[in-house]
Amino acid sequence: MRNIFVFIRRFFTFFLFLILLGISFAILVKYNQTYRAVFDNTAGELTGNFDKRYSDIEYYFHLTETNKALSDQNNHLLNLLGTSFDAPDSTKQYKIDSLSNDTLHKVRKYLYLPAKVVNNAVSNEFNYITIYRGARQGVKKDMAVVGPNGVVGKIILVNDNYSRAMSLLNGKSKVNALLKKGLVAGAVEWDGADPQYLVMRKVTRSATVQRGDSVITSNISGLSYPPGLLIGTVAQIKQESAGGSYVLKIKTATNFYTLQYVSLVENVLRNEQETLEDQTP
Repeated sequence: MRNIFVFIRRFFTFFLFLILLGISFAILVKYNQTYRAVFDNTAGELTGNFDKRYSDIEYYFHLTETNKALSDQNNHLLNLLGTSFDAPDSTKQYKIDSLSNDTLHKVRKYLYLPAKVVNNAVSNEFNYITIYRGARQGVKKDMAVVGPNGVVGKIILVNDNYSRAMSLLNGKSKVNALLKKGLVAGAVEWDGADPQYLVMRKVTRSATVQRGDSVITSNISGLSYPPGLLIGTVAQIKQESAGGSYVLKIKTATNFYTLQYVSLVENVLRNEQETLEDQTP
């Protein structure tokens, strides 16, 4: 307390000067129109700058709420765009299997359903593909899946608008195949090593096979795969360690890394064939 009185006593004259200066300035502004106008303009500018800085600080502390409101508004507008509405492909295309002509000139027909790939794995031991087309658009279990360049896999699960395919790059996948040159049979599977290569086993040693030869689906794969679909080309020829057959390394015709669109193939006479086979004594 004593220090306060000492401080006031020491600067009493200075404080008195400031008080009198303020009173003089107030009288001058109050009774002089020119000084009043200058004061009002200056005070208005200072107040405006202060309000702006305060508003900026307040806005900064409310950025989270502002951003959320903008995000909600953007989502609402995006949901109104036409591009936000989509439907699985429902088109159909009939193709003729020229390998199955009979004496009555009737041919087996396959139904091709175009579809979009929405999920595709290549790096697992058991790889699967999700396709944006389902039962409502005509997809059935065991339909073949083919890409622009060759075989992709086989449908194993179906719901209303989506289907799930077992890729050729799956340890459980096995396709009956032929060497196009000579029609030598074998079984194509994946060894889990490289997504660009398959393995064809049980190829007889009597076969004349060279690098670059085409490997196609066999006619006995007809329940799922139409015959003659390209699987890949021979990249390497090895002899099996035990037995008198070749093991062929097959470069896949399909690039599974860039797969975007496929066709689902239905054998429309499948039920007729299965019914006949089931009736065999």
